[in-house]
Amino acid sequence: MAVTTVTLESTRLTSRAAAEAYLGGVCFKIGPPELVGAELEWLTYRADADCREPNRPALTAFAAALGPHAPTSVDPAALGLPLTHGSLVSIEPGGQIEISSLPCPDPDELCRRLCADARQLRDLLDAQEIRVVAAAADPARRAARILQLPRYRTMERHFTAIGPLGVLMMCNTAATQVSVDAGADPADVAARWHLLHAVGPALLAAFACSPDLSGAPDGAWSSQRMRTWLHLDPARTAAPIDANGYARWALDVPLLCIRRTDSAEWTAPAGATFADWLDGGLDDVVDRRPTRADLDYHLTTLFPPVRATGHLEVRYIDAQPGDGWSVPIHAVASLTSTSCVADEARGIAADTAGAWLEAARHGLADPDLRVAATDLLALAAAHAPSPGAADQLGAAAHRCRRRRTPIEEAA
Repeated sequence: MAVTTVTLESTRLTSRAAAEAYLGGVCFKIGPPELVGAELEWLTYRADADCREPNRPALTAFAAALGPHAPTSVDPAALGLPLTHGSLVSIEPGGQIEISSLPCPDPDELCRRLCADARQLRDLLDAQEIRVVAAAADPARRAARILQLPRYRTMERHFTAIGPLGVLMMCNTAATQVSVDAGADPADVAARWHLLHAVGPALLAAFACSPDLSGAPDGAWSSQRMRTWLHLDPARTAAPIDANGYARWALDVPLLCIRRTDSAEWTAPAGATFADWLDGGLDDVVDRRPTRADLDYHLTTLFPPVRATGHLEVRYIDAQPGDGWSVPIHAVASLTSTSCVADEARGIAADTAGAWLEAARHGLADPDLRVAATDLLALAAAHAPSPGAADQLGAAAHRCRRRRTPIEEAA
């Protein structure tokens, strides 16, 4: 088994207070909220495979197709160059492919760049008979991990000990993620953080389109993808809706793993938190105290509906059929565009805030969520920056009012 080489940064953290102060600067970058970005994911399959259970492409096929754009996860010697319009390509554990945009001040321009990079990506993959599918959950294939990195071996082992949904999330789901700036000052950060949580269940319901997921336990869900996230490990998926509590929460989440310089197996003592490691509680089993780089890595193992990564990363939206991913991008950008719009959005969402399970299970069939989703999208349309964005959002509001999912509307 190959050993992964890891270089460990040496700036040690000296106390919990120092770690929380560091997290405050790393997780929430203060500045004028001007930019929006997005990450788009697709399922992939081999075009020459049996259509009843199409095979996952091999890493060598991805490397050959992507060439200089391939990430190091598929080829350690890869250059990882961005696509023509700036998006970086990454591969998820089950062979899902993702493009991550550059941040952009104009949502319309962001969508144009993403469209162009998505076309370029499809052309590159076509040359190796790799096809992309705009679906949030795989309805046919068994979960199978193609990435063999220590991180993903540890994740699969950890989540499997909890239940069957973790490996399904890792290998058989795809999302549309939208990112916005954290805020102009601490009060603005707190308000934007709260807003994105408050509108979350209604937007989840509005864009839920993954009713079928191969291998999922019995039960009808509008978003099987979000079902996996809500159940795979609640300790690391349920962040506080108070931004001021994010740093404390992050330190108290159990460690997923501790990176090793000399081993392909990354583990952590069961139930031990980053705070335990920081305070010396793991000195008998771990040969070093944590550094800033260790804390940075720990943050990447946290998966709340909204994640603080300097900017605010909205993670609760299913991958959309076709090019429908532009609609949630415009929705999030519009609802966060001004404090007045944000205040109105919070009022609309007040009665459904926190209804994550109901939104994932029932979607637009829940009358309260349907009304909130419709009204939020109508509000976003009224404050959209362009006629095109307003038309998309207005059509989405009309779709929600008629209780139609994105899949039904696209059919």
